[in-house]
Amino acid sequence: MLFIAKRLAMGVGLVLLVLTLIFSALQLVPGDPAVLLLSTGDGGAPSPEAVAALREQLGLNQPLLTQYFSFLGGVFTGDLGESFRTSQPVLEAIGARLPRTLLLVAYATILSIVIGVAMGALAARRGGWVDTLVTALSSIGVALPVFVFGAVLILVFSITLGLFPAGGYVDPSKDFLGAIKSLTLPAISLAVGFAAQIARMTRSAVLEVQTQDWVRTAKSIGLAPMTVFRRHVLRNSLTPVVTVVGIGFGTLLGSTVLVERVFNYPGLSSLLVDGVTTRDYPVVQGVVIVIAMLFIAINIVVDITYGILDPRVRRA
Repeated sequence: MLFIAKRLAMGVGLVLLVLTLIFSALQLVPGDPAVLLLSTGDGGAPSPEAVAALREQLGLNQPLLTQYFSFLGGVFTGDLGESFRTSQPVLEAIGARLPRTLLLVAYATILSIVIGVAMGALAARRGGWVDTLVTALSSIGVALPVFVFGAVLILVFSITLGLFPAGGYVDPSKDFLGAIKSLTLPAISLAVGFAAQIARMTRSAVLEVQTQDWVRTAKSIGLAPMTVFRRHVLRNSLTPVVTVVGIGFGTLLGSTVLVERVFNYPGLSSLLVDGVTTRDYPVVQGVVIVIAMLFIAINIVVDITYGILDPRVRRA
């Protein structure tokens, strides 16, 4: 329990640090939000009286410390403000997009684990042709930009073969198979680099576990090599992968910025990009806060899970 309490306390501290950094960054953004909101787009400047009234309404004329605590209060009560562009509550806009991005990242994570572990296990025979092939493919997967791989997937499997749609989003509750097909290409594009990392780690872990004395003992008492590998070697090799999966989930979440653009996928990252291009600061702020919170929460869960799997972590 002490180990879990420490991780949760660290998480709370990290959340406060991230929120402070976001608030500070917003203060450094050039321009007055009140002027931006009152601008009509025809080049005319709003009157000083209107700007002053709106600044008072938004609380921008209050002391910086008061604004900071008001900002924290809004975050912790779920009030992230309204979009400058659409006047829609930011939390409502995020709520509509977040499940789509999480669905894409979850699909990509599953693909990464399945493909990466399988490739790493097959490559765990040093010097063999499978090892050479998997190592080469892993190097390509890590080096290849996701938007390049995504474009290649669209060219081959959508335009040339017509097997999958080139982009867009299908609601799984209305058409489950259609949703899987629409998610497959962006998920593969997102997963390829992470699968390569998992393959490398799984290969190294399996090779290390295979040198342990207890593995040789298990084989010497008559257990079939495949049984030893599947039930003992592979199972013990997957513990380090748990940490990588947690970190990788956050990395995949960040990589969706490119993938959602390539495949025209209406997820959270697309909302972030639209907010940046239109200078919709409340939307940008809200999306960054949600992504940061998700990343922190995922890593806390991974730390606790890793501590349960490996008691040495709890004692560290």
